[in-house]
Amino acid sequence: MYQVIGTGKSRALRVLWMLEELGQPYEHVAVNPHSEGVTPFNPAGKVPVLVVDGTPITDSTAILTYLADRHGALTHPAGTLERARQDSLTQLILDEFDAALWLAARHSFILPEEMRLAAIKNTLRWEFERSQKTLIHRMAEDGFLMGDMMTVPDIILTHCLTWALNARFPITEHRLTEYLDLMRARPAYLRASAR
Repeated sequence: MYQVIGTGKSRALRVLWMLEELGQPYEHVAVNPHSEGVTPFNPAGKVPVLVVDGTPITDSTAILTYLADRHGALTHPAGTLERARQDSLTQLILDEFDAALWLAARHSFILPEEMRLAAIKNTLRWEFERSQKTLIHRMAEDGFLMGDMMTVPDIILTHCLTWALNARFPITEHRLTEYLDLMRARPAYLRASAR
């Protein structure tokens, strides 16, 4: 059985959702970053951590990729052009969406007050809106990001868009609003987010 360490209000939600989509049993240890429940598995104190047979795996994207490859679901096979496209979308979302949101969070409440730059958030919002315009040109016409099949970048993007709403980063593209509504209505997402 898998063990997921981290609260559902963190990137651990991505892992919980993936496991729900896969129908895999898991134990959820809902602890905050840098707590005693995390540091034995990740000395950096960051969550999520997935423990597999006593071995910790860190970083949500690495965990999602591992689970998708291990279970042969929510991914295209390694070495295919579809997988290259999938990985490219994953990197775009991490670079343009996740990074902007994480930097805004750092300058809102994570960094010591004297290190925070409040004005940077305006630039990050502007970049976030511009990135939405780029992404919609790479999305499939309907369905998931890549078409008929849900893949790893769908989980990451949905998490980022939800995070954006909570951080007051506007979702300006109607297609992304519709996409987010469909993804957050998935039964596996609802089960994971209820944790």
